[in-house]
Amino acid sequence: MGFPASLAIVLIGIVFFASGLVVNLVQAVTFLLFRPFSKGLYRRINKVVAEMLWLELIWLVDWWANLKVEVYADDETFNLLGKERAMLLSNHRSDVDWLIGWVLAERSGCLGSSLALMKRENKWLPIIGWSMWFSDYVFLTRSWDKDESTLKSGFERLVDFPMPFWLAVFAEGTRFTQAKLEAAQEFAAAKGLPIPRNVLIPRTKGFVSADSVINVKIKRHPMHELPETADGISQWCKDLFIAKDAALDKFLVKDTFSERKHDIGRPKKSLCVAIVWSTLLVWAIASLFQWLSHLGSWVVIAILVTLLVIIMIGMHILIQSSESEHSTRARNVTVVCDGVQDRLIQT
Repeated sequence: MGFPASLAIVLIGIVFFASGLVVNLVQAVTFLLFRPFSKGLYRRINKVVAEMLWLELIWLVDWWANLKVEVYADDETFNLLGKERAMLLSNHRSDVDWLIGWVLAERSGCLGSSLALMKRENKWLPIIGWSMWFSDYVFLTRSWDKDESTLKSGFERLVDFPMPFWLAVFAEGTRFTQAKLEAAQEFAAAKGLPIPRNVLIPRTKGFVSADSVINVKIKRHPMHELPETADGISQWCKDLFIAKDAALDKFLVKDTFSERKHDIGRPKKSLCVAIVWSTLLVWAIASLFQWLSHLGSWVVIAILVTLLVIIMIGMHILIQSSESEHSTRARNVTVVCDGVQDRLIQT
């Protein structure tokens, strides 16, 4: 990585961490002031506040990396995106597929109300993990004995959510790598299941309970069409991932999906947010230097170096947490079988 690229990454990190601390502070204040009296009001405020941080990551996809996201879906599914409560069952193929999900949520108008089942360690991640905690993400230990009550209470908290939202569930339980695919293939062979080629074996208890172009296929399944028993839901989830595997096979041959391709555009909202935060940071840095000018030069240097080291450590933690080789192997986790999900998803 050349010096210009390294410098750009450092500057982006400074903007993200500085703005993130502001967002986290606002989230903490509104959490204390409004949530005890009105969860609905707090969630509406938090939706706007969280988006002011998460849109910076959307900017990275849209304007920095210049990625194009192409969506394949039938017209009904595409037109309903962001207009109803939905549980998203996504295969976990890359380190940034969650970010592509955020891009789709932003285009659908529900970025600030997008949620997910996450491993518990993520809530301690600087800035981004804290913002997720304030936004009602559900954090799991991947141990059913500990997660049963956590998942049920987490779903029940979402029943009265005051706006459409997406709840992302990565049923495979971990990110896709070749080593994990081979392990999944061995497991499928031992259990007499169809051998996957492009996805991992879904962890059904959790459910019952780089190109320049990113291709995303979306298929909508109304809740009333799903089985009503836990065993039925479990088998449905397995069948869904078998269908995903077959669809990916066809895509690798034809370079397209059978559904209609939709253009989701590239809104300038994330660009505007990035510009605003950058401008505010420049003003803050100028004010800081004016204040530091009254101190000795060595004190100034020590303060700046300390701030830079903190930011670099934080960036390293965030980047490392998103890499597949640092993800943990999933265990059979969590189950919900009391009908809470029916009330959760219905609009």
